[in-house]
Amino acid sequence: MAINIEIVYALPDEQELLTLTVAAGTTVQQAIEASNILTKYPEIDLNENKVGIFSKLVSLDTVLRDKDRIEIYRPLTIDPKEARFLRVKKRDKSS
Repeated sequence: MAINIEIVYALPDEQELLTLTVAAGTTVQQAIEASNILTKYPEIDLNENKVGIFSKLVSLDTVLRDKDRIEIYRPLTIDPKEARFLRVKKRDKSS
């Protein structure tokens, strides 16, 4: 039996959305590897990048279900609290 899934990887200026049909029992890692997204985006390191299904973190050995959307997350470049602090600081200077 086959299932349909999506794989999403977002960069600041573009988003890659792939639709795949895979065998039932396929894991997150197997689907990512089968999609060839790792060739197109060599910066993706499955040992470093976190992955999720519909915004919920999962492990690479999670078995997929029909209509799952795998999301590959990029590492944060700045702590969210620090980013907010910098935005407020910049806004206050311009006032």
